Amino acid sequence: MTPDVTPTQSEAELDRMLVGKRLRFFRTRAGLTLEQLGERVGVVASQLSLIENGRREPRLGLLTSLGRELGIDPSELLKREAPDRRSELEIELERAQTSPGYLRLGLPHVRAPRTLSDETLEALVGLHRELARRSRAAATTSEEARRANTAIRMQMRERDNYINEIELVASDLMRRIGHTTGAVTHREVALAAELLGFTLIFVDELPSNTRSITDLENGRIYLPPASIPGGHGLRSLALQAMAHRVLGHTEPASYAEFLEQRLQINYFAAACLMPEARAVDLLQQAKRNRNLAIEDLRDAFGVTHEAAAHRFTNLATRHLDLRVHHYRADGAGALMRGYENDGTPFPSDDSGVIEGEILCHKWGGRTAFNRTNRTSEFYQYTDTPAGTFWSSVQTGDAEQGPFAIACGVPFDDAKWFRGRDTQERRVSSCPDPACCRTPSPELLARWQGKAWPSARMHAHVLSPLPTGTFPGVDDTEMYAFLSKHAPAPEA
Repeated sequence: MTPDVTPTQSEAELDRMLVGKRLRFFRTRAGLTLEQLGERVGVVASQLSLIENGRREPRLGLLTSLGRELGIDPSELLKREAPDRRSELEIELERAQTSPGYLRLGLPHVRAPRTLSDETLEALVGLHRELARRSRAAATTSEEARRANTAIRMQMRERDNYINEIELVASDLMRRIGHTTGAVTHREVALAAELLGFTLIFVDELPSNTRSITDLENGRIYLPPASIPGGHGLRSLALQAMAHRVLGHTEPASYAEFLEQRLQINYFAAACLMPEARAVDLLQQAKRNRNLAIEDLRDAFGVTHEAAAHRFTNLATRHLDLRVHHYRADGAGALMRGYENDGTPFPSDDSGVIEGEILCHKWGGRTAFNRTNRTSEFYQYTDTPAGTFWSSVQTGDAEQGPFAIACGVPFDDAKWFRGRDTQERRVSSCPDPACCRTPSPELLARWQGKAWPSARMHAHVLSPLPTGTFPGVDDTEMYAFLSKHAPAPEA
């Protein structure tokens, strides 16, 4: 669940192979044999052969000597592009055969000697591409996505929803742009983009199902002109787009990898907008004063209530020694997302999936809608079979309908929070059907067999997940957008 901070073994091998391919290309172009080039740089031919075959990494001094003898800048040997079509195919074949999906098949590793024809190599690479495409298509089902999301949630619970590596990367970026106090401004986000080689461009016609598009070739990040009221969403969207580069993401090979990347970019954006050191100072002081409140974290950094609640879960266990829970539910009580490491008994199916499950009618995320005034936070204690939990709930309305954002702790830790003196208390015995899912005998006697509802079905139930390069994104629409907005090539 953490971004790679060092190359994997296979990536390091591919890097050596790429250097070797480029060395062979420039040596052949110069009309030199291995022996001739070896004599000029003071290295035996067998050592150069090992480098060209990707089995040994050349030292910097040798790279300098090779560049001089081949009449090129040494940096040419370190570029990430394959020098010719044949080398490009050989590297793609090697990369495909080191992928987890291929390794799981238990098939032999096929070498690509120079005696292998270009046509055969093209066919092998084409087969691997089709294998990868079919694997992605099989994986991008709603059921697979739910399982993958549950696995990620379980992993994050094991690490208390905290990712130290991303905290460090975000802290370094904020330091480099000179951000010290207050909410991160739109100007500072633009400075961060410039530091990473990007320009932020706001457009009205982003393709459907995209929140932003990054043009890596021209260093542009396209964003909608408006997002969440107040513009808080635009800062987050821009930082999420930058995060893909900062965290070293590549095209996701599965829906699970896509979801993991989404988690990481969301975490990165939150860590930038609510830097760890200052957020922890604020929270620790509030705990000492027994006055912890999500709304104070929200207002201090100018973010949404949901962003503040989720960020609180990142820091609460690590820095405040608090076990917590957090969830978002829609107006009908269906869980949209949730996290807990305090034992809160979220409803789930047999595989542990919580998304789409219905909350007990007596939980704060449901009872908060019963208030006439919903502008302030709602506080409630809930007795459950797993213990008593305190929660604060903020309700709101979005384009998709009303929603509730809840964040809370076990009973004993409510003493640190504003709202602990609430008199609201409910008793939930769910999943016992008698708690809130079974009508009273009076209602059953009056209406059973005398009513027939026309149930509303959620639109996503039968919708397949798009199977483009990136789950949920139409490649054709995205590439057409980029072609329309990319700057004209220089003459």
